Amino acid sequence: MKKLFARRLGRALAVLALIGAGTPLTQADAATPALQSIVPAPVSVTPAAGVAFPLVATTKIVTEAGSAPARQVGDYLAGVLRPSTGFALPVSDAPASVPSDSIALLLSGAPVSVGAQGYQLVSTASSVTVRATTADGLFAGVQTLRQLLPGRVESPTAQPGPWSVPGATVVDYPRFAYRGAMLDVARHFHPVSTVKRYLDQLAQYKINNLHLHLADDQGWRIQIDSWPRLTTYGGSTQVGGGAGGYYTKAQYTDIVNYAASRHITIIPEIDMPGHVNAALASYAELNCNGVAPALRTDTAVGYSSLCISKDVTYTFVADVLRELAALTPGPYLHIGGDEASATSQADYLAFMNKVLPLVAATGKSAVGWHDIAKASLPASASPQFWGTSTSDAGVSTAVSRGSKVILSPANKAYLDMKYNSSTPIGLSWAGYIEVQDAYNWNPGSYLSGVGESAVRGVESPLWTETVVKPADIDYLAFPRLAAHAELGWSPWSTHDWTAFRTRLGAQAPRWVAQGITFYRSSQVAWDTGGTTNPGTCTDPAWSASQVYTGGNVVSHNGHKWTAQWWTQGEEPGTTGQWGVWKDNGVC
Repeated sequence: MKKLFARRLGRALAVLALIGAGTPLTQADAATPALQSIVPAPVSVTPAAGVAFPLVATTKIVTEAGSAPARQVGDYLAGVLRPSTGFALPVSDAPASVPSDSIALLLSGAPVSVGAQGYQLVSTASSVTVRATTADGLFAGVQTLRQLLPGRVESPTAQPGPWSVPGATVVDYPRFAYRGAMLDVARHFHPVSTVKRYLDQLAQYKINNLHLHLADDQGWRIQIDSWPRLTTYGGSTQVGGGAGGYYTKAQYTDIVNYAASRHITIIPEIDMPGHVNAALASYAELNCNGVAPALRTDTAVGYSSLCISKDVTYTFVADVLRELAALTPGPYLHIGGDEASATSQADYLAFMNKVLPLVAATGKSAVGWHDIAKASLPASASPQFWGTSTSDAGVSTAVSRGSKVILSPANKAYLDMKYNSSTPIGLSWAGYIEVQDAYNWNPGSYLSGVGESAVRGVESPLWTETVVKPADIDYLAFPRLAAHAELGWSPWSTHDWTAFRTRLGAQAPRWVAQGITFYRSSQVAWDTGGTTNPGTCTDPAWSASQVYTGGNVVSHNGHKWTAQWWTQGEEPGTTGQWGVWKDNGVC
């Protein structure tokens, strides 16, 4: 957990938060047209009026001849579509020209503008053709194609048709090459199956990096052969005192390979020199006094530190990094570096000056929480900003030396923050983050001294002090993860809250079909497949001109709300942590 003191600027900000919020939405009465429902928003969409491609029992998938990566994308697409449609959808090499009644995935003919990760999708009455320069681009195009079909296509069981793709030309490519999410498996351990489920969810919104927080005070989660007690003892518990757990090297490799099949890179993190109680408890020699502390199952931070002056510390770090690098084909190793309150400033700098070369010796580039920018970073190192301010001197200095920054501001991007005071799980030290708060910030101009060209990308961390099961991940990640995905992929010129919440609402049938237990924010008109509101609101409707006092109850956007104190003009569900309205759920 990244704890800063919440900076509350006063209720005057509540009024400012309302500016630009747009007209309040009512419940969606009908499905939003597919071409107006794509998340993240594409660079350009040109509809072909009156044209549609019918997906039928005889439809086939053809892929770039002789390309194993393209064939793998075709097999993936067939695996998504077969259960719900019941169609065979055979996959084969594409002939010289695109056949009718086919979905073609080709590595030729794409516009130069799409680059290494983009694509062109053209749907006509006879075929759908996705063109890209790489399999990454084809995979991204397939995610858009999924969203052009009805949401029920995501169901694991057979669904009634018809299945139709609207005619259009889509040209699309990402704003930032790095689009990430982080899952903390140290505070609460999450098994391989849960990580794979999350990878599937990330992939459909074009997120291409999953950062795994593998070690912390409460548990060590990755097998290290040269230091076996890290897992057998250090991995034996978790927050609240549960059994904990860890990944064997074979299980970690399984995760890495599954992620690669979803065109996602795994970035492993071993936090240091703080957040190391599980390691200290496992090996007494890592402690300055030679005494191993007890295992911890609480959520306190800032009390543990590796012994900076001992040579064995660097033997330990080198061994861990070497074994982890050998298991990880991606270019990054994350070394944490945050909340090292038990390490003096001088010791912290001495530690980083020794550890950064150890990362380089593995052939990897270092990533760390932005605290590492206190040290002199090589240009290849990426500080990951997690603060709640909009400036950091260390990060600015690192950028001036050539580093690129990953943006994860806690009050915008942390998925473990509650939506509002009624959210049953999550934390609130960085404030409440409703969907509009998660969406309305610009990564390209967020930090002083960090221009768009210095931003590597955006990442959405999910810390798991309160997250125990997959449904908890669903509830905190969705819908905010989709908002962050759009910030990382879509050009800033497409950024518009009113348009986004309409496109976001259209994702609901897809998530329902996938079994994602998402938070139904009242800021969004959720597509219910043509049905009306979940319930009939009998309380009086909220009015912008009405004065309300504590205890007054209103209805708004299909939800029931209770005023916490005096208010006038503050719309329920739009004012984030400053909101005076308690959300009592749907009517």
